[in-house]
This record gives sequence, structure tokens and C-alpha cells, in this order.
Amino acid sequence: MQVMTTICSHSFDDYLRMVESFHGHVAPGMVLGGFMVALALRHLPAGELLDALCETPKCLPDAIQLLTPCTVGNGWLRVVNLGRFAMTLYEKRSGEGVRVSVDPSRMEPWPEIRDWFLKLVPKEAQDRRLLLEQIREAGSGLCGVRPVRLLADFLTVRRRGSLAICPECRESYPADDGVTCLGCQGGAPYRTDGPPRQ
Repeated sequence: MQVMTTICSHSFDDYLRMVESFHGHVAPGMVLGGFMVALALRHLPAGELLDALCETPKCLPDAIQLLTPCTVGNGWLRVVNLGRFAMTLYEKRSGEGVRVSVDPSRMEPWPEIRDWFLKLVPKEAQDRRLLLEQIREAGSGLCGVRPVRLLADFLTVRRRGSLAICPECRESYPADDGVTCLGCQGGAPYRTDGPPRQ
């Protein structure tokens, strides 16, 4: 069955190549995420300055970064790990936007998607080709979309304050963090072994 599908003006096959180039491999979550981003954009006025909120750190943030100008690096994409495969695109000043989430009740016609998404079958037992074909056929039909308004506290722009030089590591850090940087206060997830290499 030949299904003609586009994701944000990209053919399905072109999008798969983009996913592989950006993500390192064709991740089903990023493919499904492309349909989610496209669905959200269809429900928003063109030309708005958008920010994004992603409720999972897995795959979906990469689809947002690939298909919109919203990235973690520019601050327009925030990941709040609520453990849900869901995302919101919203107007950055008003906070009005749309939230798109996967609706498990819509997976019944797509058993390979259901088994993958709900982790009912181990990864090595999944039929990857069939999974991608079912994602292609189901597209955004797996998703629900609803209007939302972000809470005012979430929209507050966090300004970067002045910087200081940490007396312990001699690196710059936000002065508001205290007398030393957060890393030297015990927040670093590693330990250093020896002096810096040149």
C-alpha cells in the first residue's frame, strides 16, 4: 500500500533521512514526533513566534528541534520531564498554543505501534520495517490535540545575571549561584582527575 505523507512539507522518506542525519538512526519516536510537530503547526497561525515545551527527553525534543526554530540551545524549547510523550507549541508572549499527545486508545488498528509504544514487546522482537510503515500510515491520527495556555510563572523570562569567577575551579559561573559555582558546591556529576590538559 502506497501512502503519500508529508511532514512539515518534507516527504516521509526525506524526513527519515533527516532523522537519521540528526539523531544518528531512524528512531520511531522521532518519526512519530515529526507527525506531532506537523499537527501542532497546522493548529497555529502561521508566522507567530513560537516556543516549545516537551514532556519527555526521549526522541520528541529532537523532532521539535529539527522541524522548528525551537532548540534547547536558543532557549525556545524547554524539556520538562513529565514522562509523557507530549509536546506543546505556544506563542511566546501570551502562552496560548496547542498541546499534542499520543492517544493510546487510537492504537488498536496499529498493533506494531501499540507493542512498541507501550513496550509490550522487547526491542529485538519488533519488526522495525512494519513499525515505520504503520507510523507512516497512522501519522497524526494517533494523536490528540487541544488548546492550552501556559502558566504565567512558566512564561517568566529568566534573565542571565552577572558572572563571577569561581575561586576553586577558576571558571565563570552565574554569580547568583553563590560564593562558588554549582559544580564546586557538589553539583557536578563527575570528579576531576588531575590538572586541565592543554
